[in-house]
Amino acid sequence: MAYTPTDYLPYDFANRRHIGPSPAEMDQMFKVLGVSGLDELIDQTVPKSIRQAEPLKMGKAMSESELLYFMRKTAQKNKVMTSLIGMGYHGTVTPPAIQRNILENPAWYTAYTPYQPEISQGRLEALLNFQTMISDLTGLEIANASLLDESTACAEAMTMAQRVAKSKAKAFFVDENCHPQNIAVMKTRAAPLGIEVIVGSPDDLQADAVFGAIFQYPGTHGHVRDFTEVIAALHAAKAIAIVSADPMALCLLKEPGAMGADIAVGSTQRFGVPVGNGGPHAAYMATKDDYKRAMPGRIVGISIDSHGNRAYRLSLQTREQHIRREKATSNVCTAQALLAVMASFYAVFHGPKGLRAIAQRIHRKTARLAKGLEAAGFKVEPKDFFDTITVDVGLLQRGVLQAAVQQGINLRRVGKTKVGITLDERTRPETIESVWRAFGLLRKDDDFTPEYRLPEALIRTSDYLQHDVFHMNRAETEMMRYMRRLADRDLALDRAMIPLGSCTMKLNSAAEMMPISWPEFANLHPYAPADQANGYAELIADLSAKLCQITGYDDFSMQPNSGAQGEYAGLLTIADYHKARGEGHRNVCLIPVNAHGTNPASAQMVGWKVVAVKCDDNGSIDVEDFRAKAEKHSADLAGCMITYPSTHGVFEETVIEVCKITHEHGGQVYIDGANMNAMVGLSRPGDLGGDVSHLNLHKTFAIPHGGGGPGMGPIGVKAHLVPHLPEKSGAVSAAPFGSASILPISWAYILMMGGEGLTQATRVAILNANYIAKRLEGAYDVLYKGQNGRVAHECIIDTRPYADSAGVTVDDIAKRLIDCGFHAPTMSWPVAGTLMIEPTESETKAELDRFCDAMLAIREEIRAIEEGRMDAENNPLKNAPHTMEDLVKDWDRPYSREQGCFPPGAFRVDKYWPPVNRVDNAYGDRHLVCTCPPMSDYAEAAE
Repeated sequence: MAYTPTDYLPYDFANRRHIGPSPAEMDQMFKVLGVSGLDELIDQTVPKSIRQAEPLKMGKAMSESELLYFMRKTAQKNKVMTSLIGMGYHGTVTPPAIQRNILENPAWYTAYTPYQPEISQGRLEALLNFQTMISDLTGLEIANASLLDESTACAEAMTMAQRVAKSKAKAFFVDENCHPQNIAVMKTRAAPLGIEVIVGSPDDLQADAVFGAIFQYPGTHGHVRDFTEVIAALHAAKAIAIVSADPMALCLLKEPGAMGADIAVGSTQRFGVPVGNGGPHAAYMATKDDYKRAMPGRIVGISIDSHGNRAYRLSLQTREQHIRREKATSNVCTAQALLAVMASFYAVFHGPKGLRAIAQRIHRKTARLAKGLEAAGFKVEPKDFFDTITVDVGLLQRGVLQAAVQQGINLRRVGKTKVGITLDERTRPETIESVWRAFGLLRKDDDFTPEYRLPEALIRTSDYLQHDVFHMNRAETEMMRYMRRLADRDLALDRAMIPLGSCTMKLNSAAEMMPISWPEFANLHPYAPADQANGYAELIADLSAKLCQITGYDDFSMQPNSGAQGEYAGLLTIADYHKARGEGHRNVCLIPVNAHGTNPASAQMVGWKVVAVKCDDNGSIDVEDFRAKAEKHSADLAGCMITYPSTHGVFEETVIEVCKITHEHGGQVYIDGANMNAMVGLSRPGDLGGDVSHLNLHKTFAIPHGGGGPGMGPIGVKAHLVPHLPEKSGAVSAAPFGSASILPISWAYILMMGGEGLTQATRVAILNANYIAKRLEGAYDVLYKGQNGRVAHECIIDTRPYADSAGVTVDDIAKRLIDCGFHAPTMSWPVAGTLMIEPTESETKAELDRFCDAMLAIREEIRAIEEGRMDAENNPLKNAPHTMEDLVKDWDRPYSREQGCFPPGAFRVDKYWPPVNRVDNAYGDRHLVCTCPPMSDYAEAAE
């Protein structure tokens, strides 16, 4: 059959990389759904009352080659200098083996958060290595699996200290030597919680006046001091001591645990993670064992599987929003898993001797630099330092800074008369000589013999990174194989569909990902002069404008570096707006019970009272209950938080009325953007009555999930809220534009899709969800549908009846899907005992059918149990997942090996084999191990 030109429609040519079903496959799906085409399906699904009036107009969609040429031209507008600014951001060398096999490998960057441990063993091991590295370097018993950035980690530590301190004081002390962005974010976090922040010198600390204190180590201007005595004073006053420590410095310096610190935080950016104009980077937190259940974030631990073999799992999620909701004191839901994995492999790659050698070289170079400046008569501070010095140049400050730029180097402006210099792993002898030239000195690097300038009492004496993994053969062959072995233990998007409701695990195309590794995007310091970041400025301005068109808002802040941070920033923006109008007393937030779990947690963090609103039998907001509670709290109503479409996968037609009621009572409307993949090009939250929304760029706009981060959650606002955005009212993240280096991914996605392609992606996401719902109809009940019997971009299937009829739980179904080669849908949320399925637009009909075949086969296995044809306890569902070891060892089960290991949906040749059987969560809770134990312990656990 000859092809005609009409076969190559614009979206069909330019956007097929993102849109899975071919036109021919769509025709087949339309027949199953009984519609003539996408237009009819969308009319049945999306109420006309909420549809946007005009189509998206974004110009001609770019091809991949056009995009990459355009991105190169944009990148070249950034001027990458050697930045010695410091402030917690450092030049680093990413080993090429890590760049190629981790950062640029979809097996790592397309994985989901490891809530299904059996198919996450590889990245869980890498994250356990990360925790072990942090625990060893800080000298504290337990560490989490990463936080968003150093500044937010400091803020989390402050609120954690308030929770666990026995002191009744209301104030918190902040070392004046903390990095300025850390101080700014802590002040933002403290204000709505009523915490008084005292910034000053540790020498002036009054321990009995505070519930906790934080110290920077080394200080932002280079000071290195022992905090042992001041920490002892804090403990005598029943207060908590926190140290924000540079992990590279800890390779040489006395660890926080040895000083008595209760909590340590910091950034692992300089462990091989590009500075990237501010992120993403993995922050860390470590604490004493006594406080482990108060620590925010995720903690990886060791358990055993059903056969007694070692297995990893998420052990503690004490502050996870789905557990605490309105009682949560943190809304942490995004870590920086991919970046933590990179940092952990950096430590594995170098080992303790290699890390110590890197730290020694950095220090020796700094000492040599300081010696040259002192020989010329400059006053260098402090006397003792690790990698940072401050030089008093008096009236020469401006001239020195400009002369350094002419040498291709950025230095830090400190006050009116000083210049700060921070050296790093990338510093070469030529760099030191260039700095000297900026000060008017013509010297050679070898003119001075390096000497140590560390205080004797602070030189580290304890060992670290003693586990076998940090002493493996570091030949690149072995490293490459280790990374491959771990990747093979995981199930990521490069293997199969990950049909997670509200998580939009869609394609992250190679062309979109490539630019983030380019030096022009990867190596820019977030506090470099603005004229060196013109490419980023152009990118951010155009991306913001396009997001405004997509959402109906007037401006965007790119600062929040996760969806949860976006929620928090949005509510802070509303709170600042009320305060500016003299209505700061407004503190009541209406939140429907079907809201995302982070919503009530975020409201708590801004000091608001959460009032829950009922839902009707179809899972939609109960408008009358909403109206009654808005009226009851009218005088104090700050706003409402709603998710649209609802978390039940339905476009509620009452959304405009809900927004109107809120506004009538003086409140502002926050619309959660987690489900924006069902709206782009069809409906705009800003048109519905929304005042602010966050967007999950790591979902809807193609930034990969990374196994639990990176993320970006920028907020869009209406014009009246623009003066109250984080840039103006208080920082929420460490860097001005959050995790800026991943913004090129979303920009590239929009540029290659164009307005028509973006809209088509939304339409096909809705098509794919309805196709799955229709194919599973009759076997499973779909809980919530719109007026015409359609779902939005996700659907909830009810598996609760099978617990009574066959003893089969939602967990059994999830684990059986692993045998079929699938990651399970979202389990037990927003309705306990159910599965929420979101296929996204990226999946082909063949993959959708493979998933449906697997789900239908599982239903038949349940039926066999119901009818007594299969044993209720010894069956494929209860024994799932099946490993290769199960296949080859003696088989004593009342079903065949083939039925157990090769159910419908499973590939015969490319079968995914989980490395462990079902993980024993109860054992892991009873035997909590969250760092790499000696190898002998593993053998004992398996006995």
